[in-house]
Amino acid sequence: MWTPANIVTCARVVLVPVWLFLAQLLGRSVATAAAEGGVSIGAFAVFLSYVVISLTDKLDGYLARSRNEVTVFGKFLDPIADKLAVVVALFVLLEWHMVSPWVLLVIVAREFLVSGLRMVVASEGTVIAASNLGKWKTATTMVAICGLLFLTVIPSGAIQEGLGFLFSALMWVAVALTAWSGIDYFIKSWTVIAKGE
Repeated sequence: MWTPANIVTCARVVLVPVWLFLAQLLGRSVATAAAEGGVSIGAFAVFLSYVVISLTDKLDGYLARSRNEVTVFGKFLDPIADKLAVVVALFVLLEWHMVSPWVLLVIVAREFLVSGLRMVVASEGTVIAASNLGKWKTATTMVAICGLLFLTVIPSGAIQEGLGFLFSALMWVAVALTAWSGIDYFIKSWTVIAKGE
């Protein structure tokens, strides 16, 4: 069970609450620096540590496939680590007034819906393969989060405003992909959940 890929995944799970603590600890300095138009070292630490968490998502998948060590434990924990990293970061960005509550609503609601559907489908002995939509929505969401966190690193001005528009738009693209992937899973599950007793 303790393959390099699974160790990286476990490390990601542990790093998420550490990142949250760091973001809360340094949140005041981030807000102060932004208000004063300056740059915060704390903001850079929060940004860089989240980039590391995001990159480990690709690393554990690469290690598992390249070493032919795909495990049940990894399949179970990897999506949980992804969801933790995304949802916790979105709560922080919401607290910092950098994302809309609707972003969180759509993303969290989709995860509840798909998790419920997976349980129902599995109880009927059916396996529905994950589509590439799920991978795209996770990657897009993490890039958008990293981009929004990067905005706290650079001083206010035209460049920050332009990047802010870009990464906010990317976040809404991620929300659209999230909704689309949830609908896609629901459609694939329909024959199972629509069966009579």
